[in-house]
Amino acid sequence: MNILILYDSFFSNTEKIARTIGEAFSPNEVNVLKVDNVKYRNLENLDLLIVGSPTRAFSPTRAIKSFLRKIPKDGLKGVKVIAFDTRFTEKKIRSSFFMLPFFVKIFGYAADSIAKKLTKKGGKLVVPSEWFFVEDVEGPLKDGEIEHTKRWVKKILKQIDFSGNQ
Repeated sequence: MNILILYDSFFSNTEKIARTIGEAFSPNEVNVLKVDNVKYRNLENLDLLIVGSPTRAFSPTRAIKSFLRKIPKDGLKGVKVIAFDTRFTEKKIRSSFFMLPFFVKIFGYAADSIAKKLTKKGGKLVVPSEWFFVEDVEGPLKDGEIEHTKRWVKKILKQIDFSGNQ
């Protein structure tokens, strides 16, 4: 099983989630790389690609969007894909700028956008996108999010047959 976990992170929150995912997938062959360090050859012979980003202005970071945009059409054909993001809780959103919940409803979050781009490039989305909560713009992660990450990976491992089926 060849797994790449690709992420971007400004304040280390998304990186912590990505690294926890990587550890939880052990003993599979897992590379956890920041988007700035990924080369397109890292996408060769992948079984699973997991992409994560903080939600910035209702979408993934520019670096993640740019990387995904450059993947050739069908460049992920045959690759299982999963998306995740870090974001504020609904309570935090409601207590912020009064129009923010309206904008979130219209524009969404990073994970759904990532999932759409991955499937447009030929990837097969194998589980719904997941999200992890931060306390504030710079973090930290909300209490319990590392444990949430580990539970999520256990669920993925139960749902996915890595021999080629789902």
